Amino acid sequence: MLRTSKATSAGTRHQITVDRTGLHKGGPEKTLLASGHKKRQGRGYKGRVTVRHRGGGVKKRLRIIDWKRAKRDIPAEVVRVEYDPMRSANIALLQYPDGEKAYILCPEGLEPGMKVSAGESVEVRPGNAMPLKNVPVGMFIHNIELTPGKGAQLVRGAGTGAIVQAKEGKYVTIQLPSKELRLISAEAFATIGQVGNQEWKNRKIGKAGRKRLMGIRPTVRGTAQHPGSHPHGGGEGRSPVGLKHPKTPWGKHAGGKKTRKRNHRSNKWIVRGR
Repeated sequence: MLRTSKATSAGTRHQITVDRTGLHKGGPEKTLLASGHKKRQGRGYKGRVTVRHRGGGVKKRLRIIDWKRAKRDIPAEVVRVEYDPMRSANIALLQYPDGEKAYILCPEGLEPGMKVSAGESVEVRPGNAMPLKNVPVGMFIHNIELTPGKGAQLVRGAGTGAIVQAKEGKYVTIQLPSKELRLISAEAFATIGQVGNQEWKNRKIGKAGRKRLMGIRPTVRGTAQHPGSHPHGGGEGRSPVGLKHPKTPWGKHAGGKKTRKRNHRSNKWIVRGR
């Protein structure tokens, strides 16, 4: 559900946020917070900027998500649904009968008090995880493994969902949110349902200050820069890019150049491209 702000300032005039009234209002589960996680502000292991326009931002704690759903055939109760500052989707806190707790991505329709489980023969309902070979054709899934046992890697963003298209032998054909058709091992686990918080994509930030709190710094157009700083810079007045290709600040082609390797090892599993 979206919430609009009263126009008491220029920043709130067009601001649209996601309503979080139904989420847990306290802090996270302390035993499921990652230790040693720190902001790198766009810098790689050498200390050099590898991703531009990153820096500052509010301090956040990384929640440990159970991507593998390793406790099989043991029902867990959903204790609460929480906001996660590190991802677009909300997360659900599970508690198992032995007292162990775990975080999972909260699918659409999952609420506190419900039971979820993972295994070969669990019921087909949101939040339950099972091998792809047991998922009915046409069912929405998320949190999909690429390699059985490695943990979920695909379809983890808010509002996303993949569809089981067909089954043949050891592989299942999945339609990803990008409309790409891909073959995945039938033994790989996936979670039933779509990821929740679907309205996340319709929010409007409203002001630059909120972007800075997210750790995103301003992006300056190449044409507005000095010619020594960018290939598009310089000239009198407003100058076009020119007859040549648009370029990055380092002179590489930036006009839709494909970067995927032609003989990438995963290409053989793609039935139809996006």
